[in-house]
Amino acid sequence: MKVTAKADYAVRAVLELAAADGELVTADRIAEAQRIPRNFLDNILNDLRRAGVVATVRGAHGGSRLARPASAITLADVMRAIEGPLAAVRDVRPEALAYDGPAERLPEVWIAVRAALRGVLEKVTVADVAAGRLPRSVERLTEDPEAWKAH
Repeated sequence: MKVTAKADYAVRAVLELAAADGELVTADRIAEAQRIPRNFLDNILNDLRRAGVVATVRGAHGGSRLARPASAITLADVMRAIEGPLAAVRDVRPEALAYDGPAERLPEVWIAVRAALRGVLEKVTVADVAAGRLPRSVERLTEDPEAWKAH
């Protein structure tokens, strides 16, 4: 899985909002705190707002805040708001694919990949990361030394 800059920035922006505990946060403050290009951040915040992850208030005293509690927003919610489905092949959902011959079972592999991603991204909430904790099932995955090695 490749996490795009846009998805990485979106998760970091949402974490900044979680840390603000319901207070409005300006885009300038988020951009500065997380070193996110401001124009890029504006587009990300719009995507997050359309997806119902972020609420915005316009005006001199405006800003953004989470639209629901951080404990009710998973990393998968943020990623889907920015990138769409967690696992797609050429922008097609794996269950809609069909291959012939020796590739016939490949859709099952892509579905397993999606299940593995969900097993992490749907279990970790914004509140978890902002509080510096992870579900034990995710921590266990990081305890394997092979997980830290590039292949």
